[in-house]
Amino acid sequence: MSEHVVDVSWSRGGHEFTYDTYDRDHEWRFDGGVTVPGSANPKYLGNPGPVDPEEAFVAALSSCHMLTFLAIAARKRLVVDSYDDHAVGVMAVGATGRLAITQVTLHPTIVWNGPEPDAATIERIHELAHRECFIANSVTTEITVAG
Repeated sequence: MSEHVVDVSWSRGGHEFTYDTYDRDHEWRFDGGVTVPGSANPKYLGNPGPVDPEEAFVAALSSCHMLTFLAIAARKRLVVDSYDDHAVGVMAVGATGRLAITQVTLHPTIVWNGPEPDAATIERIHELAHRECFIANSVTTEITVAG
């Protein structure tokens, strides 16, 4: 078992506090010393510059899948030179009738060192990565890998 801690801080900062006027900007502070500016999605009156929770959710799924994929490839002695993903999350009304990130599609581009494994091997590594990804195991969102 492990514990993962993030400090999230927001302050009114003297702004008026009504739904249409309060500032959505805040900070995420991670135990390694990294601070990430956060805000609401601009659709919800947030600042377009910082990371919004929906983007962070998609990034966490993509990152976890990638790290698990790399671990499996390394164990199989398949050398990956680079892995880039264009992950897309869709917010829609979910099964409960409430808004949710209902689907995340990963679009990884992988550069192999040496001969590229066959499509079936790559697909199997993605299946294993999805099954073993801690974040994917924690959510009900449909996650697919587009080939």
